[in-house]
Formats: sequence, C-alpha cells, structure tokens
Amino acid sequence: MRRPRSTAVPQRPFGQVPLGIAPVEVISADQVEAIHGAALKLLAGTGLKVLHPPARAFYAAAGAQVAGDMVRLDPDLVMDLMSSVPSTFTLAARNPAKSLRFGGRDMVFTSVGGPAYVMDLDGGRRDGTMAEVCEFLKLIQGINVIHQEGGGPFEPMDLPAATRHLDLYLAQITYLDKSWQTQTLGHARTMDGIEMAAIMFGCAPDALPVSLLGIINTNSPLQLDVPMAEGLIAMASHGQVNVITPFTLAGAMAPVSIAGALVLQHAEAMAGICLTQIVKKGVPVMYGGFTSNVDMRSGAPAFGTPEYAKAAQASGQLARRIGVPFRSSNVTSANAVDAQAAYESQMALWGAITGGAHLIEHAAGWMHGGLTASYEKLILDADMLQMMQAWMDPMPTDDAALGLDAIAEAGPGGHFFGTAQTMASYQTAFYQPMLSNWDNYPNWLEKGSQDAPRRANRIWKEVIAAYEEPKLDEGKAEALADYVARRKAEGGAPMN
Repeated sequence: MRRPRSTAVPQRPFGQVPLGIAPVEVISADQVEAIHGAALKLLAGTGLKVLHPPARAFYAAAGAQVAGDMVRLDPDLVMDLMSSVPSTFTLAARNPAKSLRFGGRDMVFTSVGGPAYVMDLDGGRRDGTMAEVCEFLKLIQGINVIHQEGGGPFEPMDLPAATRHLDLYLAQITYLDKSWQTQTLGHARTMDGIEMAAIMFGCAPDALPVSLLGIINTNSPLQLDVPMAEGLIAMASHGQVNVITPFTLAGAMAPVSIAGALVLQHAEAMAGICLTQIVKKGVPVMYGGFTSNVDMRSGAPAFGTPEYAKAAQASGQLARRIGVPFRSSNVTSANAVDAQAAYESQMALWGAITGGAHLIEHAAGWMHGGLTASYEKLILDADMLQMMQAWMDPMPTDDAALGLDAIAEAGPGGHFFGTAQTMASYQTAFYQPMLSNWDNYPNWLEKGSQDAPRRANRIWKEVIAAYEEPKLDEGKAEALADYVARRKAEGGAPMN
C-alpha cells in the first residue's frame, strides 16, 4: 500500500477503480420494461407540473403539450429527446490529473454535500461556520478516495444567506485542486458558480469546459419548481452537467411500494433529462436515483435499508435502459458514528456500487438522514470506500500470483512467512486499513482501547495537519476575489 508523503494515514493513491463485475440485476428485463412503460404513461397522461414559465416554453417548443402549468410528454418525444444524451463524459478539474470519467464501469465518490449542521466528537452537532467549511474542505483534499467535493460540506451560518455561496465557491477553488460541485438553487447562484469556474480555468463562461456538476431535485410527486428549473437551464445552456434526482420516499412522497416509487422516480428523472436536451442537445446529464422508504410508525425517512439498496440496484437498470449515466448515494439515518452508521452505509454502498452507479453522492460524511456532516463519519466512510476499491481491484492469476514456487519453497508442513514471494510483497500484498484496528485485545487495551470514532477523530486531525494548499495562479486568485467583492456589493442571490 503506497502512502502519501504528507501523511502517515494509510491511503490508496488518488484514482478511479472501475467496477470489475457486471452490475446486479435485481429485477428482470420484463420488470424494467413494466416500470419504464408505466413512467412513460404517467408523463403522457398526468404529466409534470412545471412552475417556471421559461421551462414550460422550452417544453412547448419541443412539441410537448402544455396546458397552464402542466406539461405532458408523448412517449416517442421522450425517447427521441433522450437519444442525444452522452453515455460517457469527462469532468475537468483544476488539477488535470484529478479530472474524472463518468459512464461505463467508472465510478466517482463525492464527499457529503448540503447539510444544515456539522458535528465532531469535540464539539457535538452545531451550526457550521465558514472557518469550519474551509477546514472540512482541507480534509476532503487530503483524502485520496474522495474524488469530488459534494457541493458545500454544510451551511456556514455565520455568513449572510444571500452571499455565502460566493465564499463557498471561492473556498472550493482555493483549497481544492479536485473537482467540485456547484449549487443550482436559482439562476444567480448557478451563474456565479459558472462564472467563477470560468475564471479558474481562464476562459469565458460560454467556453467553460465540462467541469461543473449540480444536483437538480424535483419536488416529488411530479413537480419542478422555479429555482431548480432556473438552475437546470443555466447549467445545460453552458454545457455543464445536471444530475436530475427525484426524492421519492415510498409511503410519503411516492407510492408505498418500491415499484410504484420507482415509476415516479423514473418519470420525473426522464422529464428533467428531456429538458436538458431541449435546452442544449447533447449536453451531459445524469439519472439520479434516491428512492427509499419512510418509517411507517413515525413518517421519518429511513436510509440504508434493504429497500434502499434494492431500489438503487433497480435504478441502475432503469438508467441503463435509457442509456443515461447513473447517480446513487451513501446514506444512513444513524444519530451517532456507531454500528448503525456503519452497517446502514455499507448496505447503501453495496446497493449503489453493485447497481452500477457512476456517481456516488454523499459517499463520505453523511449523518442524521442528511442533516449533518460529520468529521468522524467521513473517515469511517473513506475506509469503507477504500475497501470497496480494493475489492474491485482485479485478481492476478499470473505465475507469481499462483504461487507454485512459494508452495514448493515452504514444503509440506512449512510456513510462508519467510518465502521469497512473501518477503518481496508483504508490504503491499493486502489492504491496509485507514481506520480499522487489528491489534489483539491485550495490545488494544494497552494502547488506550480506542473505539472507531475516537480513532477517526485522531485521523482527521492528522490529515488536516498535513494539508498543503494547491497553488493557484495569482492573477486568477485576484480576479476571483474581485468577482466575489462585486457580487456581494450587488447583493448576491437573495431568495424571493
């Protein structure tokens, strides 16, 4: 296992590891067609409520039936529009070595994005500050298995709501040389991200390479609101990537059956994907699956459930049915970084990865059903993600790996600790964990009997202590600072 020069924390090198197996098909081809056909029927009959008049105008110009704020899409129109979606694309990063491939067997892991709160063992759950956002970004930069920042770790509540996104974009560009996600809540916030990314790349906004990705959530059931429509249109018109993600909780915002929830998810996702292609034919877009269930005793969302994992796998099948790259998530409802947080996240990750997800959003750091970003959970998740990558590594079967010489050298009744094969490869032969402790019980007690959350607390502090800020061209840094100052003077992006 190679270790970065700047930290003693065991890490794999930065890079994507393709899924080495065929994605799991949890439902049959006939069931896929049944859900797909029902979703098309839903779009043609009931339709989608679109609250943004310019978005309705785009749909109408493409041949959809628009009556008031309702948009209905003929099945042939839907399939024709989606035929122009690229099956693969590349997302450019400030550091070209950290640009990302989407589609095929490739997958991308992102950090948690968008919670209201932050937490760690030292301070508990709390409102976040901008200083803590910057610290969290340093941690994301230092964890190799996190390929992309997820759109703002948490809200910096010490800054004005209308302008805090500007400080976030500036921090993302400053503290990261990885790919980062922009916010897509309304035209102004979205354009600020596009403008600042263009400054980062040294180009005009209309010439920005495919480098930004933003999440577009439909308001399930069957509604697209004004801010999300504005964000979608701004991103698509500038050639950037929308991830159309319905939030379909079975039993609450969707039918109580998983199949019914998937019908609703599939219909809403296809409607949003179609709009991106109307705005700009051929622009990259992703199919977001986020179907789970609620606790029918309380109505609270449940995450990391068997239903969530099965829905993720089926969503991958539906995305492949229409030829669109697929997004899923790592999720948990746990209230502490404990066994529940680990096993629910492991369940969610297995569903997403074996479902063939190309983007795993919130892959590291998600807690409390998405309300909180956790420092310690980010480390726990990073170790699980590294293990997933190690599991996806191809298994060599060449002569050296088959080990006939080592078996002969050890001989009957012998051992392999001193064989030439072992001595040549013992340092790199097996996965070395970031967080797990493999000491025997007496040694574990002697070293302070630290549990996983306390070890994670130590590790994230070590990673931040070793952080080195990636160099940013001085002229670009000045231009970004000037842009932020001007937009703040203009009032930023107040919500109506």
